[in-house]
Amino acid sequence: MKRKLFLGIWAVTAVVLMPLAANCQIEPERTSSQPTGPEYKYHAFVGFGYTSLNQVSQSNSGLTGVDLSITRDLGKYFGITAEGGHYEWTITSSNPESASVSLYLAGPELHAPLYERVGLFVHGLIGAAHTSGVAIQPDQSFAGGIGMGLDYKLGPRLGVRVFGDDIGSSFTLTPYQPGDSPHRRFNAHAAIGVTYAF
Repeated sequence: MKRKLFLGIWAVTAVVLMPLAANCQIEPERTSSQPTGPEYKYHAFVGFGYTSLNQVSQSNSGLTGVDLSITRDLGKYFGITAEGGHYEWTITSSNPESASVSLYLAGPELHAPLYERVGLFVHGLIGAAHTSGVAIQPDQSFAGGIGMGLDYKLGPRLGVRVFGDDIGSSFTLTPYQPGDSPHRRFNAHAAIGVTYAF
């Protein structure tokens, strides 16, 4: 009788523990490490731009034109931007001469998401500014400045960007003044347009 009781207890214990042992051997599900969507490394921008014209005498009126840039993302929060723009359409007629300004700039960009589709970025740019159509010599100057803006995603690739910065340069006060000029000018610069990720 004791032997049958012992065998019964042993059999019940084996039946109870067998599913537990088998359950411990099941391999847990692995989470996929692949991204949920495509990662775009480049962002191109084309838009309508504005720059003030403080290096031309008797004129604080601005010029409008085309602004282009491309940004290469190097991480979640960091990128490198190359930007160019040409401005020749005068907003007001206070400038008696037909001046135009071209900008060639590049530098680092820090960007971060703010809320859902909206992101913020800050950039620091250096390069050159070229003024033509007026008697400024030299007509090319080292230029640079900092600025910030907002991005709004319309979809996976398309978006809207608006930004503004202050670009410093050094042009002469007197036309045809030889050598480099110590006279610094800061021009407000802004643009709005569309972005395309690829």
